[in-house]
Amino acid sequence: MKLSNEGIKDTSAWEAKGYLLPKYDRAAVTANTKKNPTWIHFGAGNIFRAFQANCVEELLNQGVLDTGLIVAEGYDYEIIEKYNRPCDDLSILATLKADGTVEKKVIGSIVESCILDETNAKEITRLGEIFCAPSLQMASFTITEKGYKTRAYMDKVVALLLKRYEAGAYPLSVVSMDNCSHNGDKLKEAVVEIAKEWVDCGRAEAGFLAYVEDGTKVAFPLSMIDKITPRPDDAVKKMLIADGVEGAEPIVTSKNTYVANFVNAEETEYLVIEDLFPNGRPALEKSGIIFTDRETVDKTEKMKVCTCLNPLHTALAIFGCLLGFQTIHDEMEDETLKKLVTILGKEEGMKVVVDPKVLAPQDFLDAVLTKRLPNPFMPDTPQRIACDTSQKLPIRFGETIKAYRKHPNLSTDSLQVIPTVLAGYLRYLEGVDDCGNAFVQSPDPLLEELKALSPECVLKQTDVFGVDLFEDGLGERILASYARMQGVGNVRKELESL
Repeated sequence: MKLSNEGIKDTSAWEAKGYLLPKYDRAAVTANTKKNPTWIHFGAGNIFRAFQANCVEELLNQGVLDTGLIVAEGYDYEIIEKYNRPCDDLSILATLKADGTVEKKVIGSIVESCILDETNAKEITRLGEIFCAPSLQMASFTITEKGYKTRAYMDKVVALLLKRYEAGAYPLSVVSMDNCSHNGDKLKEAVVEIAKEWVDCGRAEAGFLAYVEDGTKVAFPLSMIDKITPRPDDAVKKMLIADGVEGAEPIVTSKNTYVANFVNAEETEYLVIEDLFPNGRPALEKSGIIFTDRETVDKTEKMKVCTCLNPLHTALAIFGCLLGFQTIHDEMEDETLKKLVTILGKEEGMKVVVDPKVLAPQDFLDAVLTKRLPNPFMPDTPQRIACDTSQKLPIRFGETIKAYRKHPNLSTDSLQVIPTVLAGYLRYLEGVDDCGNAFVQSPDPLLEELKALSPECVLKQTDVFGVDLFEDGLGERILASYARMQGVGNVRKELESL
């Protein structure tokens, strides 16, 4: 069973093993897409393959769309060279459901792949053709928040926008789908900054800056995305190989990207987008994507990041590392940790949750606690989630503390779990687990700087926590909890006593 255009023609072999195959004429969709491109996506990673590509797959199968996706990779070209093109841009999506079943699906909606390499004339020429097409409605991104700060990457993106401007100043929606706050604003800021420089130095005429700043021409919607897509899992690889799928062995590129011809992901997914599309857009609402106004997108993000998911993830990451857990679902089998995050979400967070109306916070949280985090088939790790914790604390906990301080009927004196989690973070910075063994902390830009400070000085870093923790005695309570966590076994004792 070879994952290629020719290989999937043997439909009986694939279907006998339980694989869902494209139901549309992929050759016709490919030809139509190349002639009239509507959507190009930057970032050929797992979230894109598991989520956006699957949404388009559903709509192609239903006959709602007649064009597919073009993907461009601007960081690790080997993804395109070693996976996309040898597989004719096909991919296998293994959806790991909480009931233990696995849905196996061949995704054919990605019909062209490009390399964003300004030194490769053929690749850049093709990308220029795509961006000059009046039919193009959307250029979307999952390149991480760091990508927008990477000048070499963004220069190449802005060069393509300049080509579109010079071809006729056609409208376009430029959509960040990265999991970061106010993602569209960050993307616009990066584009506008470069455009200003280019106008000042004469590389572009003044009209180009006006073009990217004019929301009726180039829009930068906000979005909120949520779907867990860990790196390709060994158990899934073995399952596919046992089925007879060729090439399921993952490749590690020279840039340490872990890529395979399959992606594994959870079933639950959310994508809420500000409905700003000056050149129109695909009918993605028919695949469950929510289009709404800017304020509502902002509220859905705050609901997720401040209350219903991300604080729980960070709490499990910190204590998972300290208590020696290797998977998130194993932590949810631990009654103490399960109760910790349940109280964190349902009691402490829910009192000040932002309700976006398009998604019910209680339903979202219930899905997190009962389906998503306990899913034994999702191989996510506390060590992965612990990456960049110092950058996450202001939003995941600082905003809730602020809300308690502003609320007329609430006080931070009633918070029990949040101070304990922050005390756990101080303990995590020691790099010694609850058994007294050293462990390697996850990458974090402030790790070494914070490790060099005393616990009290760490808590005084308002940029790390987003608030002055000593304003109302919270800092002292955190330090007291941290002191009780010293010594072998005392992290566990502190959590159990709580």
